[in-house]
Amino acid sequence: MTAGQEADCSHYEALMQARDSDPAIMLGDNGYDSDPIRQDLRGRGAVPEIPTKRNRHLQHSVSRPLYALRSRIERFLNRLKNSRRVATRYDQSAESFLGFATLASIRLWIRFVHAA
Repeated sequence: MTAGQEADCSHYEALMQARDSDPAIMLGDNGYDSDPIRQDLRGRGAVPEIPTKRNRHLQHSVSRPLYALRSRIERFLNRLKNSRRVATRYDQSAESFLGFATLASIRLWIRFVHAA
């Protein structure tokens, strides 16, 4: 959990330390586009699928079919934000917010399972 005004890339190290294994591929938005992050991912044996920022001189290519899978995550987060409490973050503590985000996720999952 980070504040809304903090950059994503500033918490990259904590994210990677929290994982129990190294990823094979990292799908990230251009907020993670930095040379140290790309070097760290390659050092871990991962393929960085991160689009480059427009102001970079060296543009890296991204596998479009693979990067399109990231839209599923974005759509899920958008559906989570349909829950008013999650979208506006009324809760003061991170534990309470994550609890209600979990409840909203379970509600979406139940709708998905019963629709199939």
